[in-house]
Amino acid sequence: MARKAWDVEFTAHPEEVGTLRRLVRHRLSAWALDEIVDTAQLCVSELVSNVVTHVGPGTPGALALSLNGTHLRIEVHDPDARALPTLVAAHVDAEGGRGMALVEALTDRWGVLIQEDRKVTWCELATGQAPPVGRSDDPSVTRAEALLDMYATLRPPTCRYEPGLGRVGRTAAEESVIDVITDFLRWLRAHGCDADDALDRAQSRYEATLSSSRR
Repeated sequence: MARKAWDVEFTAHPEEVGTLRRLVRHRLSAWALDEIVDTAQLCVSELVSNVVTHVGPGTPGALALSLNGTHLRIEVHDPDARALPTLVAAHVDAEGGRGMALVEALTDRWGVLIQEDRKVTWCELATGQAPPVGRSDDPSVTRAEALLDMYATLRPPTCRYEPGLGRVGRTAAEESVIDVITDFLRWLRAHGCDADDALDRAQSRYEATLSSSRR
């Protein structure tokens, strides 16, 4: 079953939340992910409502859904990189302040990516399905993804968000990978190490892991 990444633009208004929830239900049903529809809808409601409340009504945004291995990735884009979502220990009688705490409780992981002209608040839910052919839950991949999420908050990717492409997350991550490699090569040079030798050894090790995974 083809599950091409999907995205839609929206204008941040309270009434838009219901529309986006319905679109998410339709999309996930088409992807045969009915078991996580309710949880995904709750996450979308909280992330979009966060934009309405903390960035402001009328803010242009975008919602993106994609599959990241065995996880569904939900992204909400908005143009304000200053209003960062945070976990708040809300008082039991408080009417608000629990949004990101709910996302934290419902998802396997979540975070914020800061780009040149916007931020991306994302979360991931386990689908309970087997990984795509040719991909496994490799600890090296998991470590790399965690590093890229952290790195993106330290040094924003150089690419810009382009609505409608459906590959925003992958493009930004690829730019971050290049930035990480470049910085590591500069670190090697600054410490008197042979960067070319390190690249050759890394390539050899990478090819060795590919060979072992095919056996």
